[in-house]
Amino acid sequence: MSKRNPVYDFKWCPGCGDFGVKVAIEQALAKRSVERSEPIEKTAVVAGIGCSGNLVHMQEGPQPFGLHGIHGRALPIAYGLKSNRPDMNVIVVSGDGDFLSIGAEHIGPQARRNLDITAVVMDNGIYGLTKGQASPTTELEVVTSTTRYGKLDDKMHPLEVYLGLGVGYIVSEMSSRVKQLGEAIKEAMDYPGFSIVHVQSPCTTYNDTYALLKGDEKKGIEPLAKPISEDHDPSDFMAAMAIAKGRSVPIGLLYKRAGESVPAHERLAQAKERTKPRESSVQQLLASMTI
Repeated sequence: MSKRNPVYDFKWCPGCGDFGVKVAIEQALAKRSVERSEPIEKTAVVAGIGCSGNLVHMQEGPQPFGLHGIHGRALPIAYGLKSNRPDMNVIVVSGDGDFLSIGAEHIGPQARRNLDITAVVMDNGIYGLTKGQASPTTELEVVTSTTRYGKLDDKMHPLEVYLGLGVGYIVSEMSSRVKQLGEAIKEAMDYPGFSIVHVQSPCTTYNDTYALLKGDEKKGIEPLAKPISEDHDPSDFMAAMAIAKGRSVPIGLLYKRAGESVPAHERLAQAKERTKPRESSVQQLLASMTI
C-alpha cells in the first residue's frame, strides 16, 4: 500500500493497466447483480498463470468464487465448470501470454461449442510476471530477455484470430477507459455464448505503450487506439475483419454474430434429451417374464 493509495495491497507494478481491468470487472459484476437480482457469488472467476491471475483474489466487496488454474488451461477449466453448473456466470481472466500462447489451442474448440462464458484478456505485449520475455503479441524484432537479437516470429493479431476461429462476440478495449470497459464486460456477460473482451493493458515496467495507444501531441505521436465508427455493423463479419486488419487498435464492439446463439450447455441439455436411456434387452426380458 502507499500514502497516495491506501486501498490496494499492490500485487502489480504501479500504473499497471490491470488495475483498471480489476475495477471494470467489479463495476460490471455489481451492475449485473442489480439488474438480475442475483448475488455476485453466482459468478466464478477462472484464471491461469500470470499477472492477470491476481484478479481472482483482488476483487473488492462481495466476492465471486475464484479458481486459479494452470498455465494456459483456463478455458477447459471454465468449460468443465459451466457444463456442470450452467446457472453460474463464469468469467475467464487471462493475459496475452497465458491465453494466446499455450492457451491458444483451446480458443477454437470453445468457440465451436459456443461456451457461455466471457474471457477478459489483458494484452500487454510481453510476459510481465516472469520479467519481460517476448509473448505472442510482442512486435517483430523487439529485443527482450528471451530474444536477445530481436524477436524472429511475427506478432499475433488476436482480433483476427478470434474472428477466424469463430468467436461470436468480440470487443476491443483499453484498460484506461474503466467505465466504458465495465459496460463492455457487462454486455459481453449478457451475450448467450462465447464472448471475448480483449483489453490493451500496458505493462509500465517492461512494455509501456500508454503513449503509443493514447497518443502524445507534444511528442508528435498519433494515437494508435481509435474508436470504431458508429456506423459499423457488428454483425458484418467482413467489415469486422477489415477493421481487425487495420493499422490502428480498434476500440468498441467489433463483432456480434447475427441470429440466435445457442450456448454449449443448452446444446448439451438438448443432446441428453434426445438420448434418454432405453431399456436394455435384459430389462425387457425380465419385464416380459411372469412368475
